[in-house]
This record gives sequence, structure tokens and C-alpha cells, in this order.
Amino acid sequence: MGQMTPRERVLAAINHREPDRVPIDVGGGSSTSISVEGYERLKAYLGVKAVSRTMSSIFRVALLDEAVLQRLGSDCRPLRAGPPAHWSPPPAPPGMLVDLWGVTWRRVEHLHGGYYWEIAANPLAEATIGDLERYPWPDPLDPGFTAGLKEQAQALYEGTEYAIEASGGFYSFWELACNLRGFAQMLEDLALNPDFVHALMAKLLEINLAGTKAFLDAVGSHIHLFRVADDLAAQNGPLMSPATYRALLKPYYKEYLHFVKAHTDAKILYHSCGNVAPLIDDLVDAGADILNPVQVSAMPDTAALKARFGEKVAFWGGIDTQHVLPHGTTEDVVAEVRQRIRDLAPGGGYVLAAVHSIQADVPPENILAMADAARAYGAYPLQA
Repeated sequence: MGQMTPRERVLAAINHREPDRVPIDVGGGSSTSISVEGYERLKAYLGVKAVSRTMSSIFRVALLDEAVLQRLGSDCRPLRAGPPAHWSPPPAPPGMLVDLWGVTWRRVEHLHGGYYWEIAANPLAEATIGDLERYPWPDPLDPGFTAGLKEQAQALYEGTEYAIEASGGFYSFWELACNLRGFAQMLEDLALNPDFVHALMAKLLEINLAGTKAFLDAVGSHIHLFRVADDLAAQNGPLMSPATYRALLKPYYKEYLHFVKAHTDAKILYHSCGNVAPLIDDLVDAGADILNPVQVSAMPDTAALKARFGEKVAFWGGIDTQHVLPHGTTEDVVAEVRQRIRDLAPGGGYVLAAVHSIQADVPPENILAMADAARAYGAYPLQA
């Protein structure tokens, strides 16, 4: 098979065809990038001098420089909504910030010389259904979100050969509800206050549809992947029963994802951490085309995942960030890459990436070993 362009490679894989080699995504989106501190270590190792930029100030993942993307062989490039023009963070005490939705976050230092933002206060913790109409929701039509995006998307589409991974900013339901309401309170609401769950989901759907329409009106004809992120599972399984998901959450996802499909030909890249296997059929029915990040520490039998779901959904991720990348040798990383390629890549349907963003405890040598092994062992016909 002749060499494909990165875009051709990704499109073949996500359409369940075998490309020339398994595609790679490092830095194509905020679920497949590198934490700021981890990226600083990688840049120092590679001798890259550029100032680091971020995709998200909350999740603190880096916007990778083009030279690094090329060194890693990444087949994807990110396209993200801009910051709002008519909103700025309200004053907050030192070490705290308030986001667009009114959620308060606290800065928490970690062991590797950096920090995370963790939720400190949930503005709807005590809200009633009536309070939802009075809450100061963000304006999804703020022009800052789409300013210059059409030109940026066109430049990426016409001026590069990469797959464009787009994130419009308005796509979350369950995870956003937990941020607003509180995780424990939302779990309680699922069981005891389903009317509130429906009212909150309906409000989030209204806002997400408006923001997504504006985004897709600007870029929908020039993107290949549309990223949706909503963590529905923990390490040992979904956060709610499949029956509860189908009754209280799935209708909103289904309406939203079908709306996306009506406004773009891009495939829907659905991100949920944890063991989401019991919900995969429902996610596919709702409209998901691709599952990310394939958290192998929670779903270790990737051959079984491929056998059960491989004709229904493509897999994107799979390289363990919980154990192998931070704690393994480069030889362990190569073995991990080879196993996931063996399990997930036959027949296409696999894009290789780390399980979520690579953290600061991952040695640069292991990041490079992952990327190099993907190219060395990912060529079709597979020999891994």
C-alpha cells in the first residue's frame, strides 16, 4: 500500500478500513495532549525553546508546537472554540477561579512540580427546578467563541494534510451537571429527584445546541472529527445503571449527537474515561462513532472489546497512562503499543493515542517510545 497523507490515514481508520499504518494522535485535542509540566519536560528533552501554550486553563493541557507534533508523527491537528468576548472571570480569592458556568475551582499542588484545578464549590448544589430559569447561564452565542474560526478551519483544511479534530466547547451533560450540582448530589438526584435531572438536562441541551450550531455553522464543512467529552464511568464500571442512563440521560445525548450529525459530516469522537463497556451500545445508538480514551486499566481485554464492538465503533487511545507510560521502561511502552495494535488495529478502526492526556510523571523517553513504536509496528499488513 502506498503512503497516505495523515488525513487519509485517519479517515480510513475511523471508517473501518486499513490505512497504510495505524494513525497516531498526540496533541490533536485536549483528551490526547500532554500536561503543561509534562510538555515542558518533553520540550527540554527535545531542545524545543518555544513558550508553552494551553488548550484549557482549567485542565492545563498543552497546545503542542508544530515541530513537536511532527516529531511525534501526530496525524491530527486541533481546532477549538475561542474565549468569550463578553465575559471574563469574576474576582476570586488567591488560588481560586470561577469558570464560565459559575463553578468555583481551587488550585491544588501535585508532586511533580505543577498543579491541578479541583472543584471547590457547586453553584447549583441547593437549586430547585425553579432556580434553573433564574440562574445566570453563559451566552452560547458570544461572538468570541467563533471569532476567526472559519478562516482558521479553512486554512487547516486547505493548507495542511492533517485530520482536523474540533471542539466547540458546548457538549457536556452529565459531567457539567456534576460540576454545577455536585457529584454526590447528582447521583442522589438520579435516584430521588429525576424531575430535577430532566429539567437540568433540558437546560444544558438548549445551551449546548445553540453554542454547537454557531460553531458548526462556522467550521462544520471543514472538520473531520467533532469531540464530545462526558465521563460516564469509573474504573469499575458506569456511574449509573444502564437503565438509569437510558431513562434520564440518553435522550439528551441522542438529540444532541443527531443534531451534530445534521450539521457536519465529521465523525463524533466521544470521550468517557473509565469502564464504559456496558454503555457502548447505547453510546453508538445515541450517535457516537469513535470511543476515546479506551482506558485499558479499567477495560484491559482490548481484544474482547474489538471482537464485541469493533464493527460498531472505532477505538481511539488505548496506551496505558496509569501504569505503563509513567512507571514502565521504554521496552514496556513498546510492548504496550504492540499489544494494543494487535488487539485493536486489525481491519482498521483504531487510532493510537495515550489514555487521556499524558501527565507530568511520564518521562519524555516514554512519550517518544510510544510514538516511535506506533510507526515501527503499526504498518499494514500488521506484523506487531
